[in-house]
Amino acid sequence: MALTRKFLSAMGIEADKVDEIITAHTEVTDALKTERDKYKKDAEELPKVQAQLDDALKKGDDAYKEKYENEHKAFEDYKKTQDAEALQRKKKSAYREILKEAGIQDKRIDAVLKVSGDVINKIELDDDGKVKGADELTKAAASEWPEFIAKEETHGTNTQSHEGSGSGGMSKEDIMKIKDDTERQKAIAENHELFGF
Repeated sequence: MALTRKFLSAMGIEADKVDEIITAHTEVTDALKTERDKYKKDAEELPKVQAQLDDALKKGDDAYKEKYENEHKAFEDYKKTQDAEALQRKKKSAYREILKEAGIQDKRIDAVLKVSGDVINKIELDDDGKVKGADELTKAAASEWPEFIAKEETHGTNTQSHEGSGSGGMSKEDIMKIKDDTERQKAIAENHELFGF
């Protein structure tokens, strides 16, 4: 016999209690239906899983070993990538400090870092995370970016116009095509208005 409102009322149960019983019963049956559907889906997947297991057993331990080795290699590759990225961040941070030490204006440092990828890649850090040859790099940065070093000079009003494509007459694209790092950085410094700094 089904649990219905009519059945519960015939048993003499009050109307508000009937509603509570029906609601509770519905929750239980819905949960059971969900469980049934889950088990049904699992049962449908069982032949596929059994076939995979049989196949793995036929191949012996090599299938598991191969899977382990592939996953281990992927993990090691991921670790190497993460370590390389962390090292690159350390080098960039260290070069930022060298630029500050060279006297490069804070507002210009990010622009210099954007075009100094080759220099940053060549930086070597010691065990303490300090840059090897920092003094030479500081001198080199000061000589490559003299326009960006803050000078304590007093100037009158500059009435010259800086229109066109920079003091050197080069376009941004021409400058970025220069292969030599030092020459490219010098051209960028001479035409800094093309790069927004």
